[in-house]
Amino acid sequence: MKERKDSKDGKEETGGPRLAPAETAEELAHRFERETRPELRQRETALEDSLAPFRAGSVPYLNAAPLTRGLEEQIVFMPPSELARRLRGEELDAALVSVTEVLLNDRYDILDGIAVASLGEVQSVFLAHRGPVEEAREIYCDPASLASLNLLKVLLAERGLKPRLRPLPDYEGAAKLDHVFMIGDRAIEFSRAAHGHEILDLGTAWYDLTGLPFVYAVWALRRIPNAALRRRLREAKAFGMDTLDYLISSRTEFDYNFRKDYLGWHIHYHLGSDERRGIAKFMELLRQHGLGPVYEPRYVL
Repeated sequence: MKERKDSKDGKEETGGPRLAPAETAEELAHRFERETRPELRQRETALEDSLAPFRAGSVPYLNAAPLTRGLEEQIVFMPPSELARRLRGEELDAALVSVTEVLLNDRYDILDGIAVASLGEVQSVFLAHRGPVEEAREIYCDPASLASLNLLKVLLAERGLKPRLRPLPDYEGAAKLDHVFMIGDRAIEFSRAAHGHEILDLGTAWYDLTGLPFVYAVWALRRIPNAALRRRLREAKAFGMDTLDYLISSRTEFDYNFRKDYLGWHIHYHLGSDERRGIAKFMELLRQHGLGPVYEPRYVL
């Protein structure tokens, strides 16, 4: 048995080896990236210039970063509403768009297995309100996402509410408004700043209503021969998931602990049976509240 010794300052010492300081989460992520660099670099190289001749777009939000890992230089980044416009105009062959864009337009396939979704609180899609939601006469809405806006309409209709929805004039004045609906990184910035509002998280509200995940965005594909494009998008998602810790530690939006909580817990990226049930329930409520016509989605691998 090792003998216990007293140090000069009176504290106990053991005769055992001195332990190295524990690594922080950021240091662990960077060490993992260094140790696996050859394999990761090989996968990253395989994704470079791999989308040609296809054209793809995604949103410039933190929550979508894992789905375009390795493809960043080939992807065009813009808000969901602009992506939808370009997809409709056949300027893009694939876009990470609001699920509503697919449900309300019978012209796209959904790449199965991949989504931006949440099971409960999402943190980046919410209604900020002063006073009870039931008293809202008008709500100023971020126009960037059709899916989230339609989710808001469904959730309000389920409460028997039909306030006037108006476009948000600008983000800078949002904190002065009594009722404002926001999405994405701008929503996160709003919630983390001084604002004096209560927050109705739409992911939480949807889960409380249905017990199901909500799918905010999917890869919408034009109905053209695109097997190679689908394969590359799946490979990028797999690469993003395998290097999620590195992404969390190396991105610069907000702070590390928020990124870890947001990307590692609140958002998930699979589109499975529960998510498809969530989409089906959303379709049912869109129809019930006259927000159609709504078309059956076509999932492709």
